[in-house]
Amino acid sequence: MQIKIAPSILSANFSEMGEAIKKMERSGADMIHCDVMDGSFVEPITFGGQMIKNIRPLTKLPLDAHLMVEHPQTQIKFFAEAGADIITVHYKACEKISDNYLEETLRLIKSYGVKCGAAVNPDVPVEKIFPVFPLCDMVLLMSVYPGYGGQKFIPEVLEKVKKARGYANKIGRPDMDIEIDGGVTAENAKIIREAGANVLVAGYAIFKAPDAATAILNLKG
Repeated sequence: MQIKIAPSILSANFSEMGEAIKKMERSGADMIHCDVMDGSFVEPITFGGQMIKNIRPLTKLPLDAHLMVEHPQTQIKFFAEAGADIITVHYKACEKISDNYLEETLRLIKSYGVKCGAAVNPDVPVEKIFPVFPLCDMVLLMSVYPGYGGQKFIPEVLEKVKKARGYANKIGRPDMDIEIDGGVTAENAKIIREAGANVLVAGYAIFKAPDAATAILNLKG
C-alpha cells in the first residue's frame, strides 16, 4: 500500500498560499489537505470553495477537501466545481440531521465525479461509519479534536485505525485509503503506518520543519 503524505495548508501562511502549494509539490507531497471550517461545527473559520478554485491551477496534486461544516450537502457543489478531487464529510455533522444523511451526502459527492470520504472524531467509534465503507474512497480518522492545528496526537486512535483497515480488508477493499489527521510527526509516523493508515496529514511537522522535503520523507519512512 502506497504511503501518501498530505500537507495541511491550515499551517501555511495564507498570504503566501500559492507559493506554499508549489513548495509542497516540489517537496514530494502526494496530495494537499484543505481544512474547511465553518465556525459552527468547529469554532474557527478558515476558507471556502473559492480557495480551492484559486489553488487548483497551481498544482497537479489531488486536493483533499476536509469539510468540518454543518449541513455539508449545501457545500458539495461549490467544492466539486472548484476542483476538489476528494471531499470528506463528518459523521457527527451528518447524524444530527438524519440517519441517512451521511450516505446521501457521499452519493451526492460521487454524482459530481469526485471521490468521497467519511470522517470520525476521536470520540466516535469507527464502527459508526462501517455501513458506508463500500461507498467511500477514503475514511478519515481524526487523531485530535478538529478545529485547531498543533494539537498532540491521541494514541488511542491507533486501535480505530487497525479496525478500519481490518474492515476494509474484510469487505474486499484492501486498496481503501485510510487517512489520519492530527498531531502526526516523524516520531509517531511509524506506529501510525504500522496500524494501517496510509494517508498521513501533517501541518506543523512539514510547514515548520527546516526542510519540507526531508520532513515528508521522514513521514513516509
